[in-house]
Amino acid sequence: MNEGNPDRRFRALFISDVHLGAGGSQAGQLLDFLKYHDAETIYLVGDIIDGWALKSSWYWPQSHNDLVQKMLRKARKGATVIYVPGNHDEFLRSYYGTHFGGIEVVENAIHNGADGRSYLVIHGDIFDLVVQNARWLAHLGDKAYDFAIRANRIVNAFRRSFGFPYWSLSKWAKFKVKNAVNYIGAFEQTLAGEARRHGADGVICGHIHHATIRNEQGICYMNCGDWVESCTALAEHEDGRFEIITWADPLRHSPSVVPISARAA
Repeated sequence: MNEGNPDRRFRALFISDVHLGAGGSQAGQLLDFLKYHDAETIYLVGDIIDGWALKSSWYWPQSHNDLVQKMLRKARKGATVIYVPGNHDEFLRSYYGTHFGGIEVVENAIHNGADGRSYLVIHGDIFDLVVQNARWLAHLGDKAYDFAIRANRIVNAFRRSFGFPYWSLSKWAKFKVKNAVNYIGAFEQTLAGEARRHGADGVICGHIHHATIRNEQGICYMNCGDWVESCTALAEHEDGRFEIITWADPLRHSPSVVPISARAA
C-alpha cells in the first residue's frame, strides 16, 4: 500500500472538523489515513481550518501545510473536492461558488448516492443556537474543549504508563452530562428536519464531533465526527452503503482501522 495506490477506494469520502491551526488537530493522522483511502469525490464538511484558533495565536506546523497540499494534489489529479465551510472557517463563506486550486467552495451540497437516494451535505452550525445567538459563549465553549483535550493528554499519559487504554474526557461528558445529551439529540432532529425540507433522504454533517449513522424520524442522519479526538471519516461504497471509519492513534493500543458499517436506512 502506498500513496499512489490506496488500499481502499470509495465512491465518496466525507471529512469534517480537522481544525487546522489549532493545537489539538490530528492532521498527521488524517494524512496517514489518506495514504490508504481515496475517493472519486471528497467533501470537506466544515471546520477544516480553525480561523478562531489562528486569530488567537498562530499555529501552523508542517503537517497542516502538508494536508492542504495533499487536498490540492487530489483535486489536480481529478478528484472532485467540495468544501462546505463551518463556523470556525466562516471566512470562506464570502467565497461561495469560487474554486481554489480545483476545490469548490459551496454553502451546502446535495450528494446523490449510488442507490438513488439524496443527502444534504452541510456543516450544521447554522442550526446551533449557541453559535448563532451567543457567540461569546460558543468561543468560551471552544476554549473549554481545548482545555479538555490538553487535560486528556496528561491523563492518558499516566494511563498508558499503567497499561490502561485510552479514555476520552470530552466523550464521557457528552454522554453523561444530561444537557450535552439533550443538545446532541436536538441537533440531530433539527438537521433531519432540514434534510426533509430540502426533499433529501438524509443529511451528512459535522460540527458536534460525534460520528454516527442513524435513522432520525425517517431521515438517515450521518455525522462525520472529527480529526481532533476521534479521527473518523464517513465513506460511501460503490453500492451506496455508508461506513464510519475510525483511524486509531497507535498510542491508544487499538487496531489501525476500526470499521463501523451501516446501510443508509
